[in-house]
Amino acid sequence: MSEEKNVPTQEDERTRYSDAELEEFRKIILEKLDSAMRDYEQLKLSLQYLDGNDIQDTSPTFKMFEEGASNLSKEETGKLAERQEKIIQHLKEALIRIENKTYGICRETKKLISKERLRAVPHATLSIDAKNTEKKKNPLI
Repeated sequence: MSEEKNVPTQEDERTRYSDAELEEFRKIILEKLDSAMRDYEQLKLSLQYLDGNDIQDTSPTFKMFEEGASNLSKEETGKLAERQEKIIQHLKEALIRIENKTYGICRETKKLISKERLRAVPHATLSIDAKNTEKKKNPLI
């Protein structure tokens, strides 16, 4: 009887995704980019509304509470908008990696990132293993 060896799969041996696979990921990224840009525009509009929302009540206590809530809301909306900007930038960078045919290659291990991970996080630059190793080194990530 012959012993069965742990033979690497085709995906383990490949150094990059095929053009057809890259095109599939490009479509996913473009959809996510479109959605992220729409969300960002909504957040910007919300910030403009919050900036223009003057409190014209006669009660000084009411004004103080409303201004505090308004400032907190502006701060949170600003943080969300900033986060959306980063996501948009990461997605644009992913499109560049597709053009360069380097998309889906882990920047740490230089192996292919799983398709499942890329479908869930299309701008990922680390495999799950590399990301977990990074988290162990720096738990605040």
